[in-house]
Amino acid sequence: MIRSVVRGIGSALPRRIMKNADFEGIVETSDEWIAQRTGIRQRHIAGDDETTASLGADAARAALSNAGLTPDDIDLVLVATSTPDNTFPATAVDIQNRLGIRHGFAFDMQAVCSGFIYAITTADLYIKGGLATRVLVIGAETFSRILDWTDRGTCVLFGDGSGALVLEAVESQATLADRGIVAASLRSDGTHKDKLFVDGGPGTTGTVGHLRMEGREVFKHAVGMITDVIEDVFAKAGITADDLDWFVPHQANKRIIDASARKLGIAEEKVVTTVQLHGNTSAASVPLALSVAVADGRIKKGDLVLLEAMGGGFTWGAVLVRW
Repeated sequence: MIRSVVRGIGSALPRRIMKNADFEGIVETSDEWIAQRTGIRQRHIAGDDETTASLGADAARAALSNAGLTPDDIDLVLVATSTPDNTFPATAVDIQNRLGIRHGFAFDMQAVCSGFIYAITTADLYIKGGLATRVLVIGAETFSRILDWTDRGTCVLFGDGSGALVLEAVESQATLADRGIVAASLRSDGTHKDKLFVDGGPGTTGTVGHLRMEGREVFKHAVGMITDVIEDVFAKAGITADDLDWFVPHQANKRIIDASARKLGIAEEKVVTTVQLHGNTSAASVPLALSVAVADGRIKKGDLVLLEAMGGGFTWGAVLVRW
C-alpha cells in the first residue's frame, strides 16, 4: 500500500510582532485581560510587502529545504487559506509560480481554521489515488486584513503566518508502526454559519468584509466537536490517548486546548501549545505549531502525532500521523 509520509516542514512569520499591550491604545483591553481569557501574549502582523502568497512561498521553501528536495520534485501545491491574495486566481497558483514550478497542478482549499486538516487529508487522497507523488501542503493567512480593529472581541485574537510540509508517496505495509498518515476524520455543519463568519464577499457585498464571531457560542461547541472527530480517529486507528506521543491542536484559545485535552485524557505534557506566540493564525495554526515542535526537538521521527482543528462553518477535523 501507499502511505503519505512527511518529508519536511517549514514556516514563515511576518517581521512585525504585536504584543497585547500594543492594543491598549486601540481598544479597551489589557495584556492581563487578553492573556487570562485566551493565553495569547503576542502575534505577528503582516507588513505592506508581506502577503498570504509571499508568506506561503517562504514556508514552502523552508519545507523543501528541510526535506532536501527542490521545487521540481513537487507535483501538487495545495494551499489552505481564507485570506487569498486575490479572489482568483488561487494563491496556490501564485506560490507555484514564485517557486518556479512549471509542471503539475495547484489549487486552494477553504475550510477556515480547519483548512490545513482538510488540505493534508485531501493531499493524502491525491497521493493514494496516484495523481501526485509529492505534495506541498501549505496553511497561510493574513487575518489582520479582515479584522475590525474596533472590535476587542476579535481583533486581539488573530495573527498572520504560514506553515508548510511536504508529503511523499512511500510504499508501506500500512501498519500503525509505519510512517505516514494513519487515519483522518472530517466534519462540517452549516447550521452554525452565523456564529463565525466574514460579513462580506464578492458574491454578496462586493467587498472583503470583516470577521464576526459569537465567541461564547464557538467556545460552547468547540470541545464537543473536537472530541467527536478525535474519538473517530482513535477508533479507526485502534488506539487510545495513551498511545499518542504528541497532540498538536488548532491554536485558537488556551482554554479550549486545555479542556479538549482533559476530556480526551491526553496528558498535559503531550500537548504542543504555541497560541501564546502566534495567536490564532487560522489555517496556518497547526503547521506553525508543528514546525516549532519539530525545530525544538520535541517531535521526532517515529512519533505518533494527532492534529486537530475547528473553524468557521463550522468545520472540524483530525488527522493521525506517524512522523
